[in-house]
Amino acid sequence: MISENELKDLIGKVLKEINVDDGQKSAVAQAVSLASQVDDVADSELKDITAIEMSDFFDIENAENEAEYMKLKAKTPARLGIGRAGPRYKTETMLRFRADHAVAIDSVFNEVPEEFVAEMGLVAVQSCCEDKDMYVTRPDLGRKLNEEGVAKVNAECRKGVDVQIVIADGLSSTAITANLKNILPALKQGLEGYGMSVGNPVFVKFGRVGSMDHITEIVGSKVTVELVGERPGLATGESMGAYITYEGKVGMPEAGRTVISNIHRRGTPAAEAGAHIANIVKKMMEQKCSGVGFRV
Repeated sequence: MISENELKDLIGKVLKEINVDDGQKSAVAQAVSLASQVDDVADSELKDITAIEMSDFFDIENAENEAEYMKLKAKTPARLGIGRAGPRYKTETMLRFRADHAVAIDSVFNEVPEEFVAEMGLVAVQSCCEDKDMYVTRPDLGRKLNEEGVAKVNAECRKGVDVQIVIADGLSSTAITANLKNILPALKQGLEGYGMSVGNPVFVKFGRVGSMDHITEIVGSKVTVELVGERPGLATGESMGAYITYEGKVGMPEAGRTVISNIHRRGTPAAEAGAHIANIVKKMMEQKCSGVGFRV
């Protein structure tokens, strides 16, 4: 990090080149000195504006019925009760907006740690995407495994099982790290409790929903469940979706998938979602279909 003296010298050189008078130089030097003091503020002195959930945040002055308003806010993550409408938000409202936007960006471009994948005991493979930039711009490459991935699934995954579980980072790596430890055990326990055989769970790095179809064809599973990070919004960056197919295949219509979305701590809790998905899979096995033809 550049020091205060180095910053002053640098600014002094720039000001000299553009012929700024001594009075202006003094004002700039004072501003630099004040700005440098910000670095000396301890983290403990800074307010964490994200510590309060948006549904608990209320910034309307002299509200007639705050209690009733808070009951409404508890039912939605929308930015209600921020104290001002129009283009000029209050400072804290704007900072919260930018903080939530940063969370959404991070959830897309961060990667699920390799240590986490190993801890969860997943067969780790990668799609045909080489990095996140390619993943974002080439959805088609995220729908199939690369050659190494195909070989690894063939070598390490059981074939012909009733249910194959696939995990893909999708558009939110945060959703995987936030929910998988609760949803995966509940899902496996539920499936096994119904007497179904479950394959080795596979993690697809840079994976799209369609990657489940490629894996289905490799292992020959009857039902495939893919847990994938959903596109983040300003309400949460932790939302996971579950896509479920019966006898899926590459190129199948999207109408053939059954979907459960909004799996996160303020939506459908992960453990509850795992048990629910297991019950849906049981009914799919009975009805021998998924998607628009499936009846819960």
